[in-house]
Amino acid sequence: MTKLPLEGLRVADFSWFGAGPIGAQTLATFGAEVVRVESETKIDSLRVVQPFALNEDGTFKSGYNASGYFNNFNAGKLSIQLNLNTEKGQELGYRIIEKSDIFLSNFTPRVLDKWKLRYEQLSAINPRLIAAYAPMQGLDGPHRDFLGFGAVLTPVTGISYMSGFPNRPPIGVGTNYPDYVINPGHTVTAILAALRYRNRTGKGQCVELPQLESVVNGLGTAVADYLANGTIQTRSGNRNPIAAPHAAVRCADDPTSVGSPDRWVAIACYDDAQWSAVCDVLGHGEAARDSRFATFAARKANEDALEALLNQWTATWKAEDLMEALQARGVPAGVVQNAQDLLDRDPHMKARGYYRYLDHPETGRAAYDGPPMVLSETPGVLRTAAPLLGEHTMDVCERIIGLSADEIADLMAEGVLL
Repeated sequence: MTKLPLEGLRVADFSWFGAGPIGAQTLATFGAEVVRVESETKIDSLRVVQPFALNEDGTFKSGYNASGYFNNFNAGKLSIQLNLNTEKGQELGYRIIEKSDIFLSNFTPRVLDKWKLRYEQLSAINPRLIAAYAPMQGLDGPHRDFLGFGAVLTPVTGISYMSGFPNRPPIGVGTNYPDYVINPGHTVTAILAALRYRNRTGKGQCVELPQLESVVNGLGTAVADYLANGTIQTRSGNRNPIAAPHAAVRCADDPTSVGSPDRWVAIACYDDAQWSAVCDVLGHGEAARDSRFATFAARKANEDALEALLNQWTATWKAEDLMEALQARGVPAGVVQNAQDLLDRDPHMKARGYYRYLDHPETGRAAYDGPPMVLSETPGVLRTAAPLLGEHTMDVCERIIGLSADEIADLMAEGVLL
């Protein structure tokens, strides 16, 4: 088997929830040994939130190992239960970090101070260490100890202000988007840059990734528009200033769609030819010559009426059929897919084999997100399902920390190892 690009590296994963663990999982997917440090005294809340796996009788499984949320973001890791609120727990944490190449945390500076995990403390025991910190608002500044998740970051960074429909309150993006995409992606990129520096110089360094500043990058042109033009971009629904129509239109219900039968197709017309093609496909060629819609300016001026007509015309179409018919005529169009579509129906995703199925000792066989990128010579691999809480405590203590069985038993009795 081809050696993975990060094989031989060890990551001390002292993070929790989404932004940190997802970045660490990417490192594990490409070969790093990731030791996830956890504790039942301060359980990662993702271990106890839905969706949960089902029992044979249809009831939800319970416990710390049944959450699909947690499992999907922690594949390929080792888990040790370690109580960092004890002096001996902090000493053991140091011994893991001493034997690691990368340290990762997204706790606030207050917690880092409590557990003695500041870079100057860690680099003293491991000068080659790359220590990556991703607190919500940075290691210093007036808001350094503020807590938050993606659902907090989207309003704080201005994303929510731009999400929704005009004359309605901001609605955000409906998910903790920064946690899954922006922050872990930037964190992994920064860690790889620091690794390259270490390979050249032999020196480790501190990586600070304030999630607030990372997510602001997702605003696109909003800040530049204000800087150059004094314009504050706000909510525009599904509309786009350079396309008309630019909308999600309702199609025929699909009773096989789990949860909700409603189906939609997104359509975008950037020129009159594309609009004419839409009219032909939908059997209303006369609308292309209607003075209200014949030109881009006219369609923009009558966008409400335009979208109302489109929704009438598309209401009986099967979403996939409409998408294919429009695409065949050169019109940008796509089904507004749900999770069922992505996992079970999308032929492209199936052909590429994006989702990987892994066997978990408590939840059984389940789909996991695949590697976020594909390397031709060293493709990423999800080697194991997510670990049970503390599943590898003995292995980590013996193989990495160097403890004897008697020492481990004593530390368990003391509540240092749980």
